[in-house]
Amino acid sequence: MALETDRGPVARGYDATFGRADAAAIDVGLRQYMLRVYNYMASGLFLSGFVALLTVNSGLRDIFFRVSETGRIGYTGLGLVAVFAPIGLILAMSFGANRMKTSTLQALYWAFVALMGVGLSVALLAYTGVSVARVFFITAASFGALSLYGYTTKRNLSGFGTFLFMGLIGLVIASVVQMFVQSAAMQFVISVVGVLIFAGLTAYDTQAIKNQYLTIRGSTMEDSSAIMGAVKLYLDFVNLFQFLLQFMGQRRN
Repeated sequence: MALETDRGPVARGYDATFGRADAAAIDVGLRQYMLRVYNYMASGLFLSGFVALLTVNSGLRDIFFRVSETGRIGYTGLGLVAVFAPIGLILAMSFGANRMKTSTLQALYWAFVALMGVGLSVALLAYTGVSVARVFFITAASFGALSLYGYTTKRNLSGFGTFLFMGLIGLVIASVVQMFVQSAAMQFVISVVGVLIFAGLTAYDTQAIKNQYLTIRGSTMEDSSAIMGAVKLYLDFVNLFQFLLQFMGQRRN
């Protein structure tokens, strides 16, 4: 069938069942759904960036951080709360997404990205503004290309899920060890591996979000699913940005 060879893996699965007209309708719905996901994600990045700039350029900096004369950055008690609170919000959203009202899930999402902005303000304190801007645009271009690949490829990326998850666990363990070892060589390796893992996760998550649409289309779960999809892509972008910044950014003197 022409539709099975000319269209992506999602389309091939439903053409025989729903017919050409329904397949076209699903394509339209899928594009609208993915646009909703990307809009949530982009808005979240904008809010995080705004909060980061506000924190660095106002009295909020002294509330969340302690910056020594040598440039060493430490956290106040409230700063530690702001940094670790997003983990609790992610868990709340992940386990309660199916039971929460959309408005509640949206509120948690905006709180999550706002608090992430406090943590991201460390980048503005540690690196020059020019290098942060440069790495951000590199990240945006890379993320866009990787996400587009995940959306358009006919290759099934689900097999990479276990490999990427295991790599992520190893990355977390290595990062914890690096906190005590403080090795420049190890930090470089962690940064490179982090970029590769989150590059892979960007494509993988995009395809997973796309495929999930078939199971929830037309249901009340569409809105909550779009928000949780945005959370995944947001985290992929932010982590990709942070790891790229670690070996491409220029630190302040």
